[in-house]
Amino acid sequence: MTIDLQAAQAIPGWQVFLMGFGMVFIGLICIIILCSILGAICKKFIGDSPAEQPVRSAAPSQTSAIKNKGEFAAAIAAAIAEEMGTDVKGIRILSINKL
Repeated sequence: MTIDLQAAQAIPGWQVFLMGFGMVFIGLICIIILCSILGAICKKFIGDSPAEQPVRSAAPSQTSAIKNKGEFAAAIAAAIAEEMGTDVKGIRILSINKL
């Protein structure tokens, strides 16, 4: 099998660049279309059941009070002491406010 070098050199570099660039974008567009079609099929057969369920936040509500403030303050002091690399006895918490 022989390669014709004159034919390979006759194609300019910018044309090769544009062909490659075009093929990448055509491939990406095909992937987007395929994902849209599969998403529509899944919505039709599965439905939107996850969206119907209420979203629960992990954080406690603003109106709930802290049940044991002493333990809460001790946990905060221990976390601060660990981060600062000091002893818990050296930390004094004056107040704790909700944001």
